[in-house]
Formats: sequence, structure tokens, C-alpha cells
Amino acid sequence: MPQTKPIVSIENVVASASVDQRMDLNEITRKFADVEYHPDQFPGLVFRIKSPKTATLIFSSGKMVCTGAKSETMSRKAVKLVVQQLRKGGIKVKRCSCNYSEYCSLN
Repeated sequence: MPQTKPIVSIENVVASASVDQRMDLNEITRKFADVEYHPDQFPGLVFRIKSPKTATLIFSSGKMVCTGAKSETMSRKAVKLVVQQLRKGGIKVKRCSCNYSEYCSLN
């Protein structure tokens, strides 16, 4: 039987980040109408952006998880955009540190 090499393509890059401070998710919900936050169902707030098309989960601990990016560069951009939007909306964010893990699917 001939051996074939699998074709690997990156479908989703997951970036974990921390703002090293507590986050008031109710305040974020009040200031951003398009976020999703249902604490009785899930402890994180969902902050979606259109470009790059990603969803960032924000937890009250200050931990963040960004999903949906197609590359590490896009995930870094998405996390930076979320932090910028939070700051623009009046949410005080001191700093952000990020770590990245790539999840691949085989075609």
C-alpha cells in the first residue's frame, strides 16, 4: 500500500492572554451592547470582532481566550483590538500578555 503524506492546514489558532487584573464583566456588558454574557450559563463574556473574525472569551479573573484566527499574527491582532476597544470604551486595562497554541485539522 503506498504511503501518502497527510495535508495539514491550520484551521484555528487559540490564543490565551491575561490582563493581570480582575475584570468587571457586568461593566463591559453595560458599555458594549454587542457582547454576550450569560453568567448563569457560562462564566465568560464573549467579545466578537469582525476583522479578523474571532471571538474572545473574557473571564472576571482577567484571563482571555481568543479563538477563530487563522494564524498567530491574526490572533495577536485580534487580542490587541479587543484590548484597544475595551480601553476606548472606558475599561481600564493595564497590560496584556499572550501565549499561543495552534490547533490543526487534517484534510
